[in-house]
Amino acid sequence: MATLHFELVSPEKLVFSGEVEQVDVPGAEGDFGVLAGHAPMVTTLRPGVLTVKAAGGEQKIVVLGGFAEVSAKGLTVLADTANSLADFDRAVLAAQIGEMEQRVAKMEPGNELDKLITRLDHYKNVDRHLSGTAMH
Repeated sequence: MATLHFELVSPEKLVFSGEVEQVDVPGAEGDFGVLAGHAPMVTTLRPGVLTVKAAGGEQKIVVLGGFAEVSAKGLTVLADTANSLADFDRAVLAAQIGEMEQRVAKMEPGNELDKLITRLDHYKNVDRHLSGTAMH
């Protein structure tokens, strides 16, 4: 199978860099898969699980927002936060959900409240996925 170059970068570190067969990305408009030869595009990410498929198997990485760019060079993901599923600290996610819920309760109706509620829903969805058996 043809491969593409994939890099995943968070503010703290280079999380992944190498040749892969496929990457499934949690895009803002829905999940999408990237294979070699994918059309160029740029999109925002929603919080979710990014799946990297390479000759050595499959790796799942939790991302909490960011950007993805597909180009002739491959796929680059700039994530707000990125941790392997095994290393992901669910307590941090729970704290972020709690903080967002408090902010939602205090905000006036409007565009900013709508954006925060959408982001909160994405975080809660990630938490549900991590709690379920499908991700283990």
